[in-house]
Amino acid sequence: MQLSDLIAHPEVLLLVLAPLFLLCILFEWYLGDRRQKLPLSARYQKPELLCNMALAAMHQGADILTGLLVAKLYLAVFGWRLFDIEMGALGFIALMIAQDFCYYWFHRASHRIRWMWAAHVVHHSSENMNFSTAFRQSLMYPIAGMWLFWLPLVILGFDPNWVVFVVLLNLGLQFFVHTQAVKSLGLLELIFNTPSHHRVHHGRNPQYIDKNYAGVLIIWDKLFGTFEPEVETVVYGVTKPVNSFNPIKVTFTEWLDMFREVSLKGLSLRHRLGILFSPPSRASPPKKQD
Repeated sequence: MQLSDLIAHPEVLLLVLAPLFLLCILFEWYLGDRRQKLPLSARYQKPELLCNMALAAMHQGADILTGLLVAKLYLAVFGWRLFDIEMGALGFIALMIAQDFCYYWFHRASHRIRWMWAAHVVHHSSENMNFSTAFRQSLMYPIAGMWLFWLPLVILGFDPNWVVFVVLLNLGLQFFVHTQAVKSLGLLELIFNTPSHHRVHHGRNPQYIDKNYAGVLIIWDKLFGTFEPEVETVVYGVTKPVNSFNPIKVTFTEWLDMFREVSLKGLSLRHRLGILFSPPSRASPPKKQD
Protein backbone atom coordinates (compact mmCIF):
# COMPACT_ATOMS: atom_id res chain seq x y z
CA MET A 1 0.00 0.00 0.00
CA GLN A 2 1.29 3.46 -0.95
CA LEU A 3 1.67 6.25 1.63
CA SER A 4 -0.85 8.33 -0.32
CA ASP A 5 -3.42 5.54 0.14
CA LEU A 6 -2.77 5.49 3.90
CA ILE A 7 -3.19 9.26 4.13
CA ALA A 8 -6.46 9.05 2.19
CA HIS A 9 -7.65 6.15 4.39
CA PRO A 10 -5.76 6.49 7.70
CA GLU A 11 -8.19 4.18 9.50
CA VAL A 12 -6.44 1.17 7.91
CA LEU A 13 -2.99 2.05 9.32
CA LEU A 14 -3.31 -0.17 12.39
CA LEU A 15 -4.48 -3.05 10.21
CA VAL A 16 -1.38 -2.62 8.05
CA LEU A 17 0.77 -2.79 11.19
CA ALA A 18 -1.09 -5.84 12.53
CA PRO A 19 1.41 -8.46 11.20
CA LEU A 20 4.25 -6.66 13.01
CA PHE A 21 2.18 -6.55 16.19
CA LEU A 22 1.50 -10.28 15.89
CA LEU A 23 5.21 -11.09 15.50
CA CYS A 24 6.01 -9.10 18.65
CA ILE A 25 3.28 -10.92 20.57
CA LEU A 26 4.59 -14.31 19.46
CA PHE A 27 8.16 -13.39 20.44
CA GLU A 28 7.06 -12.11 23.85
CA TRP A 29 4.91 -15.23 24.40
CA TYR A 30 7.91 -17.41 23.57
CA LEU A 31 10.14 -15.52 26.04
CA GLY A 32 7.58 -15.49 28.83
CA ASP A 33 5.38 -18.56 28.51
CA ARG A 34 7.79 -21.00 26.89
CA ARG A 35 11.19 -19.89 28.16
CA GLN A 36 9.84 -18.40 31.42
CA LYS A 37 12.25 -15.46 31.20
CA LEU A 38 9.59 -12.84 32.03
CA PRO A 39 7.58 -12.17 35.23
CA LEU A 40 4.26 -13.93 35.77
CA SER A 41 2.47 -10.64 35.07
CA ALA A 42 3.88 -10.74 31.52
CA ARG A 43 2.44 -14.16 30.70
CA TYR A 44 -0.43 -14.67 28.26
CA GLN A 45 -3.65 -15.98 29.76
CA LYS A 46 -6.18 -17.19 27.20
CA PRO A 47 -9.31 -15.58 28.78
CA GLU A 48 -7.58 -12.19 29.03
CA LEU A 49 -6.05 -12.44 25.57
CA LEU A 50 -9.48 -13.12 24.08
CA CYS A 51 -10.93 -10.23 26.10
CA ASN A 52 -8.21 -7.87 24.85
CA MET A 53 -8.78 -8.90 21.23
CA ALA A 54 -12.54 -8.43 21.59
CA LEU A 55 -12.03 -5.00 23.11
CA ALA A 56 -9.74 -4.06 20.22
CA ALA A 57 -12.35 -5.15 17.67
CA MET A 58 -15.10 -3.22 19.45
CA HIS A 59 -12.87 -0.16 19.64
CA GLN A 60 -11.98 -0.38 15.95
CA GLY A 61 -15.63 -0.74 14.97
CA ALA A 62 -16.65 2.28 17.04
CA ASP A 63 -13.82 4.34 15.53
CA ILE A 64 -14.89 3.50 11.99
CA LEU A 65 -18.52 4.38 12.68
CA THR A 66 -17.86 7.65 14.51
CA GLY A 67 -14.91 8.51 12.26
CA LEU A 68 -17.32 9.48 9.48
CA LEU A 69 -18.93 12.13 11.68
CA VAL A 70 -15.62 13.32 13.11
CA ALA A 71 -14.14 13.59 9.61
CA LYS A 72 -17.00 15.84 8.52
CA LEU A 73 -16.48 18.03 11.59
CA TYR A 74 -12.73 18.26 11.00
CA LEU A 75 -13.29 19.22 7.35
CA ALA A 76 -15.76 21.92 8.40
CA VAL A 77 -13.32 23.30 10.98
CA PHE A 78 -10.50 23.10 8.41
CA GLY A 79 -12.31 25.80 6.48
CA TRP A 80 -11.51 28.16 9.38
CA ARG A 81 -7.81 27.26 9.53
CA LEU A 82 -5.34 29.91 10.57
CA PHE A 83 -2.51 28.83 8.23
CA ASP A 84 -1.96 26.73 5.13
CA ILE A 85 0.65 24.22 6.31
CA GLU A 86 2.51 22.28 3.65
CA MET A 87 3.04 18.61 4.50
CA GLY A 88 6.68 18.13 3.60
CA ALA A 89 9.27 16.61 5.92
CA LEU A 90 9.32 19.63 8.27
CA GLY A 91 5.53 19.84 8.32
CA PHE A 92 5.29 16.15 9.19
CA ILE A 93 7.81 16.49 12.04
CA ALA A 94 5.96 19.55 13.34
CA LEU A 95 2.66 17.66 13.22
CA MET A 96 4.14 14.65 15.04
CA ILE A 97 5.42 16.87 17.86
CA ALA A 98 2.24 18.96 18.05
CA GLN A 99 0.03 15.87 18.05
CA ASP A 100 2.14 14.25 20.76
CA PHE A 101 1.73 17.40 22.87
CA CYS A 102 -2.05 17.21 22.38
CA TYR A 103 -1.97 13.50 23.21
CA TYR A 104 -0.25 14.24 26.52
CA TRP A 105 -3.12 16.53 27.55
CA PHE A 106 -5.76 14.10 26.31
CA HIS A 107 -4.10 11.32 28.30
CA ARG A 108 -3.74 13.47 31.41
CA ALA A 109 -7.39 14.55 31.17
CA SER A 110 -8.38 10.89 30.81
CA HIS A 111 -6.94 10.26 34.28
CA ARG A 112 -8.15 13.46 35.94
CA ILE A 113 -11.73 13.76 34.61
CA ARG A 114 -13.99 10.87 35.58
CA TRP A 115 -16.14 11.14 32.44
CA MET A 116 -13.02 10.44 30.37
CA TRP A 117 -11.60 7.96 32.88
CA ALA A 118 -14.75 5.85 32.44
CA ALA A 119 -13.49 5.08 28.93
CA HIS A 120 -9.77 4.99 29.65
CA VAL A 121 -10.01 2.72 32.70
CA VAL A 122 -10.56 -0.18 30.28
CA HIS A 123 -6.94 0.11 29.20
CA HIS A 124 -5.67 0.11 32.78
CA SER A 125 -7.91 -2.59 34.24
CA SER A 126 -5.60 -5.50 33.42
CA GLU A 127 -3.33 -6.73 36.20
CA ASN A 128 -0.84 -7.95 33.61
CA MET A 129 1.45 -6.15 31.18
CA ASN A 130 2.29 -7.56 27.79
CA PHE A 131 1.90 -6.50 24.18
CA SER A 132 -1.75 -7.57 24.11
CA THR A 133 -2.48 -4.96 26.79
CA ALA A 134 -2.06 -2.34 24.05
CA PHE A 135 -5.18 -3.77 22.37
CA ARG A 136 -7.22 -3.25 25.53
CA GLN A 137 -9.14 -0.16 24.40
CA SER A 138 -12.64 1.20 24.87
CA LEU A 139 -15.33 1.73 22.25
CA MET A 140 -16.48 4.69 24.37
CA TYR A 141 -13.60 7.05 23.52
CA PRO A 142 -15.71 9.01 20.99
CA ILE A 143 -18.37 9.56 23.69
CA ALA A 144 -15.67 10.53 26.21
CA GLY A 145 -14.45 13.26 23.82
CA MET A 146 -11.06 12.05 22.60
CA TRP A 147 -11.55 13.70 19.19
CA LEU A 148 -11.78 17.17 20.77
CA PHE A 149 -8.06 17.18 21.55
CA TRP A 150 -7.04 17.05 17.87
CA LEU A 151 -9.26 19.98 16.79
CA PRO A 152 -6.54 22.59 17.52
CA LEU A 153 -4.29 20.88 14.98
CA VAL A 154 -6.95 21.22 12.28
CA ILE A 155 -7.61 24.84 13.22
CA LEU A 156 -3.88 25.58 12.95
CA GLY A 157 -3.95 24.36 9.37
CA PHE A 158 -2.88 20.70 9.34
CA ASP A 159 -4.86 18.67 6.82
CA PRO A 160 -7.47 16.51 8.66
CA ASN A 161 -6.37 13.31 6.90
CA TRP A 162 -2.80 13.90 8.01
CA VAL A 163 -3.98 14.65 11.55
CA VAL A 164 -5.89 11.35 11.79
CA PHE A 165 -2.96 9.50 10.23
CA VAL A 166 -0.51 10.90 12.79
CA VAL A 167 -2.93 10.23 15.68
CA LEU A 168 -3.12 6.57 14.63
CA LEU A 169 0.63 6.40 13.99
CA ASN A 170 1.22 7.70 17.51
CA LEU A 171 -1.11 5.03 18.91
CA GLY A 172 0.59 2.39 16.78
CA LEU A 173 4.02 3.35 18.13
CA GLN A 174 2.67 3.07 21.66
CA PHE A 175 2.06 -0.64 21.10
CA PHE A 176 5.79 -1.21 21.53
CA VAL A 177 5.95 0.24 25.07
CA HIS A 178 3.51 -2.36 26.46
CA THR A 179 6.05 -5.00 27.39
CA GLN A 180 8.26 -6.27 30.19
CA ALA A 181 10.72 -7.86 27.78
CA VAL A 182 12.70 -4.59 27.46
CA LYS A 183 14.24 -3.28 30.67
CA SER A 184 15.92 -0.06 29.51
CA LEU A 185 16.73 1.76 26.27
CA GLY A 186 19.67 3.75 27.64
CA LEU A 187 19.91 7.36 26.46
CA LEU A 188 16.59 7.09 24.62
CA GLU A 189 14.93 7.05 28.05
CA LEU A 190 15.78 10.77 28.35
CA ILE A 191 13.59 11.85 25.44
CA PHE A 192 11.23 9.07 24.40
CA ASN A 193 8.49 7.14 26.10
CA THR A 194 9.86 3.63 26.65
CA PRO A 195 8.62 0.33 28.11
CA SER A 196 10.14 1.30 31.45
CA HIS A 197 8.34 4.65 31.53
CA HIS A 198 5.06 3.12 30.45
CA ARG A 199 5.21 0.28 32.98
CA VAL A 200 5.18 3.01 35.62
CA HIS A 201 2.08 4.51 34.01
CA HIS A 202 0.22 1.19 34.37
CA GLY A 203 1.18 0.77 38.02
CA ARG A 204 -1.15 1.07 40.98
CA ASN A 205 1.76 1.62 43.38
CA PRO A 206 0.96 4.94 45.11
CA GLN A 207 3.99 6.76 43.64
CA TYR A 208 3.15 5.57 40.12
CA ILE A 209 -0.52 6.57 39.94
CA ASP A 210 -1.18 9.34 37.38
CA LYS A 211 2.40 9.50 36.15
CA ASN A 212 4.10 9.24 32.73
CA TYR A 213 1.27 10.25 30.39
CA ALA A 214 3.64 10.36 27.39
CA GLY A 215 2.69 9.13 23.95
CA VAL A 216 5.99 9.13 22.08
CA LEU A 217 8.00 11.85 23.88
CA ILE A 218 8.55 11.68 27.65
CA ILE A 219 9.66 15.33 27.65
CA TRP A 220 6.11 16.54 28.30
CA ASP A 221 5.98 14.67 31.62
CA LYS A 222 9.33 16.14 32.60
CA LEU A 223 8.18 19.65 31.65
CA PHE A 224 4.82 19.45 33.44
CA GLY A 225 5.82 17.56 36.58
CA THR A 226 4.24 14.16 35.95
CA PHE A 227 7.38 12.09 35.38
CA GLU A 228 8.27 9.17 37.65
CA PRO A 229 11.14 6.73 37.00
CA GLU A 230 10.69 2.98 37.37
CA VAL A 231 12.34 2.02 40.66
CA GLU A 232 10.01 -0.19 42.70
CA THR A 233 8.56 -3.27 40.99
CA VAL A 234 5.32 -2.27 39.28
CA VAL A 235 2.02 -3.71 40.51
CA TYR A 236 -0.35 -3.48 37.54
CA GLY A 237 -4.03 -2.61 37.49
CA VAL A 238 -6.37 -0.08 39.07
CA THR A 239 -7.33 0.59 42.67
CA LYS A 240 -10.94 -0.42 41.92
CA PRO A 241 -10.51 -3.76 40.07
CA VAL A 242 -13.07 -4.92 37.51
CA ASN A 243 -12.27 -8.64 38.03
CA SER A 244 -13.77 -9.81 34.76
CA PHE A 245 -12.70 -11.03 31.31
CA ASN A 246 -16.10 -10.16 29.86
CA PRO A 247 -15.39 -7.31 27.39
CA ILE A 248 -18.88 -5.85 27.90
CA LYS A 249 -18.44 -5.69 31.67
CA VAL A 250 -14.90 -4.32 31.31
CA THR A 251 -16.19 -1.60 28.97
CA PHE A 252 -19.23 -0.43 30.92
CA THR A 253 -18.61 -1.09 34.64
CA GLU A 254 -17.26 2.40 35.40
CA TRP A 255 -19.93 4.09 33.27
CA LEU A 256 -22.66 2.23 35.17
CA ASP A 257 -21.08 3.06 38.53
CA MET A 258 -20.78 6.72 37.55
CA PHE A 259 -24.39 7.04 36.35
CA ARG A 260 -25.67 5.13 39.39
CA GLU A 261 -23.90 7.62 41.66
CA VAL A 262 -24.97 10.71 39.73
CA SER A 263 -28.62 9.52 39.85
CA LEU A 264 -28.77 9.27 43.64
CA LYS A 265 -31.51 11.33 45.26
CA GLY A 266 -30.77 14.41 47.29
CA LEU A 267 -27.56 15.50 45.57
CA SER A 268 -26.94 19.08 44.60
CA LEU A 269 -26.09 20.03 41.04
CA ARG A 270 -22.55 20.75 42.20
CA HIS A 271 -22.15 17.23 43.57
CA ARG A 272 -23.61 15.68 40.42
CA LEU A 273 -21.19 17.62 38.24
CA GLY A 274 -18.38 16.61 40.59
CA ILE A 275 -19.24 12.94 40.12
CA LEU A 276 -19.01 13.35 36.35
CA PHE A 277 -16.03 15.66 36.00
CA SER A 278 -13.86 15.52 39.12
CA PRO A 279 -10.80 13.24 39.32
CA PRO A 280 -11.97 9.63 39.82
CA SER A 281 -10.58 9.43 43.36
CA ARG A 282 -12.65 12.45 44.44
CA ALA A 283 -15.78 11.93 42.34
CA SER A 284 -17.94 9.86 44.73
CA PRO A 285 -21.05 11.44 46.27
CA PRO A 286 -20.81 12.65 49.86
CA LYS A 287 -21.44 10.05 52.52
CA LYS A 288 -24.44 10.46 54.77
CA GLN A 289 -23.64 11.57 58.31
CA ASP A 290 -24.78 9.33 61.16
